[in-house]
Amino acid sequence: MGELRPRTVWLGHPEKREQRYPRNVLFNQFKYFFNLYFLLLACSQFVNELRLGALYTYWVPLGVVLFITILREAVDEIRCYFRDKEVNSQIYSKLSTRGTVKVKSSGIQVGDLIIVEKNQRVPADMIFLRTSERNGSCFLRTDQLDGETDWKLRLPVACTQRLPTAGDLLQIRSYVYAEEPNIDIHNFIGTFTRVGLFDLEVNCLTKILFGALVVVSMVMVALQHFAGRWYLQILRFLLLLSHIVPISLRVNLDMGKMVFSWMIKKDSKIPGTVVRASTIPEQLGRISYLLTDKTGTLTQNEMVFRRLHLGTVAYGMDSMDEVQSHVFSAYTQPAHDHPASRVPAATKVRKTISSRVHEAVKAIALVHNVTPVYESNGVTDQAEAEQHYEDTCRVYQASSPDEVSLVQWTESVGLTLVGRDQSSIQLRTPTGQILNFTILQIFPFTYESKRMGIIVRDESTGEITFYMKGADVVMAGIVQYNDWLEEECGNMAREGLRVLVVSKKSLTEEQYQDFEARYVQAKLSVHDRSLKVATVMESLEMEMELLCLTGVEDQLQTDVRPTLETLRNAGIKVWMLTGDKLETATCTAKNAHLITRSQDIHIFRPVCNVRILISCCRDGGNDVSMIQEADCGVGVEGKEGKQASLAADFSVTQFKHLGRLLMVHGRNSYKRSAALSQFVIHRSLCISTMQTVFSSVFFFASVPLYQGFLIIGYSTVYTMFPVFSLVLDKDVKSEVAMLYPELYKDLLKGRPLSYKTFLIWVLISIYQGSILMYGAMLLFDSEFVHIVAISFTSLILTELLMVALTIQTWHWLMIVGELLSLACYIASLVFLHAFIDVYFIATVSFLWKVTVITLVSCLPLYILKYLRRRFSPPSYSKLTT
Repeated sequence: MGELRPRTVWLGHPEKREQRYPRNVLFNQFKYFFNLYFLLLACSQFVNELRLGALYTYWVPLGVVLFITILREAVDEIRCYFRDKEVNSQIYSKLSTRGTVKVKSSGIQVGDLIIVEKNQRVPADMIFLRTSERNGSCFLRTDQLDGETDWKLRLPVACTQRLPTAGDLLQIRSYVYAEEPNIDIHNFIGTFTRVGLFDLEVNCLTKILFGALVVVSMVMVALQHFAGRWYLQILRFLLLLSHIVPISLRVNLDMGKMVFSWMIKKDSKIPGTVVRASTIPEQLGRISYLLTDKTGTLTQNEMVFRRLHLGTVAYGMDSMDEVQSHVFSAYTQPAHDHPASRVPAATKVRKTISSRVHEAVKAIALVHNVTPVYESNGVTDQAEAEQHYEDTCRVYQASSPDEVSLVQWTESVGLTLVGRDQSSIQLRTPTGQILNFTILQIFPFTYESKRMGIIVRDESTGEITFYMKGADVVMAGIVQYNDWLEEECGNMAREGLRVLVVSKKSLTEEQYQDFEARYVQAKLSVHDRSLKVATVMESLEMEMELLCLTGVEDQLQTDVRPTLETLRNAGIKVWMLTGDKLETATCTAKNAHLITRSQDIHIFRPVCNVRILISCCRDGGNDVSMIQEADCGVGVEGKEGKQASLAADFSVTQFKHLGRLLMVHGRNSYKRSAALSQFVIHRSLCISTMQTVFSSVFFFASVPLYQGFLIIGYSTVYTMFPVFSLVLDKDVKSEVAMLYPELYKDLLKGRPLSYKTFLIWVLISIYQGSILMYGAMLLFDSEFVHIVAISFTSLILTELLMVALTIQTWHWLMIVGELLSLACYIASLVFLHAFIDVYFIATVSFLWKVTVITLVSCLPLYILKYLRRRFSPPSYSKLTT
């Protein structure tokens, strides 16, 4: 990655941008040691002293590898293109010297001046220069960045906001100096690239093989006593034995990843699953820790009102009819014709339960950001429905499901939110009377303040009231002293309820005017604006009257408990991240069976190092950032949108699908990739061993044993289909893998692809390669071409038999691959007369010699496999039997 540095962006002049961002596909391919190594080998064949054969024997395989790799990336790009097409095709207005022109979001360049209309998505990192709002402010949502859908206040640059028209932005000479990308999502964001752990392991093994190649080449020259131009001999042996590093390994793994990704998407038992990173499907088989967000992931993000607590009395779901009765009586008794009119705060009068319930319900119905929207139901006209507040046509829109659940509850007890705009709120009483309130000020909820407030004027009485709701940790210092708030908040949190504290404060006209003047002055301040605004707010947020506590519950996702049980049995450690109270988080963890009810819980309270808390705590939308930081990110599409799933490597529609994604597809992808990579390495080491033995017998001469199409065909048409069919192999059925998640534990130590298994396959390759070469030289008659015919045919048969030895569950395509490869070899013998004596291979002598050599190379391995299964069977074999 290049160094992150600041940029200078000229307004309205994209052509002046300092940095260019061209794509370089070939660079991305050759930045890896693997491909760079084979490129150097191919280029070396242009030097006559180093040429070992025809150029196409090196350039064609390299071209095929690059073609397939680039093809796979092209497939990913095409899929990404179709996913992004809708977003990239959105039309925006761009300011130019020719006026306002339409441009697709994909055509936006650095430095363009873009007009973003109401309800449009912000298409890129942008500087807020000007708004058409008279108050010079704008509210936006950052759900594309952090998954949060609450509205956040943004202010434009002061000097550009004061321009008479938007077109004047083009008349001023200006530029923006943008700081380097940083971790603050509200400024500029840097990007990063991940390589999967499996690819790193394979890359490490490739380097070991390259080291072995260098050592063997040096030894071969050393045994010649470094005679003559020994340095050229070293280079020739490096080229001659270059198959030690298999060129087909990368292409086989890339094609395997495509197959694994296709299998995941086509699995009917996890419908809607999307693979956005086809480079790391095998990572799903290596998961040790699962970090999960709570809201919307473990839970449905569907809030249900459960409790109203007034201090001396509490109402649950079974007693809501009492609350409804109190609200009804408040608007039907003659003494309450004006229910908003109350005894002055200075008069210490003990309020009745009925009046306290009514005050609490009214406060809950007013202090929110919910807007009722009326839609046509096919029978009633939309305008008519809005005019008459038709209940059947009304839906509530808000950034938080908590607020919707509260407003729906007030409707159920008789006080209905029927109208709202920028400056007013309308409530309907149980008697059908409409109460009108003017919004004087509104203070949106933020994750820093953990509270929201609203100042309204009752149009029927003229009374001004400041209502506020928020978390108990901040509200405890705002409301008047009481002896029950902390205890009851803890009790409700232990029941798994999300608790809000609701309070009020009556203001005289003079008090409000004084506050408004100081508040406006603080907001216009250039220096220390935030501090001055906070100081003014603190003067208002003092000695507020505590009205009630509300408790809402977030329902668990379907099958969360069995899914978490499966993950734990698989050896995966699950961490739940949340910003809720400790008691609420503990209750949710117990309800989800993340921990048992009798399990000890260790609480680390005195943690003061902020860096320790990053990913361990909810920062107001940790799901997106957490997914991007993970080795393997899985997003769950929820009610808050698809932001998390769009940022993830894999996305599922339900949390319960995670179990099958890991236990079945993750496990199979990892085991198949390990088997495929080891077999490709074995295939290359076999022929390299044969070349080494051949050169050693003939006085360490750097003469190739096989040339031309024999070399190319060996790794392609002769053995490619059976070897690649290993991507269809499986040790147990998917139902068994789900029923016994303990099988997943075997993968966590990386045993399918370890230095131990690598060494075993190296020894097998050396043994078989030596047997094939020495056997061919011992049994050949007199001509060199007979050695080639016997050894190469035995090599092909050995590879086909080794695939059969490796397969654990046969698939019909595996049989087709074996037969097709054998048929291709037999058919091609007609065209290989330059390398193989066609008449000799038709003799009985050829057949028995090939049979004996093949049996000696393979039969011992079949016996060892049988003995191992008999006396030390793997864990999965017990289940299959």
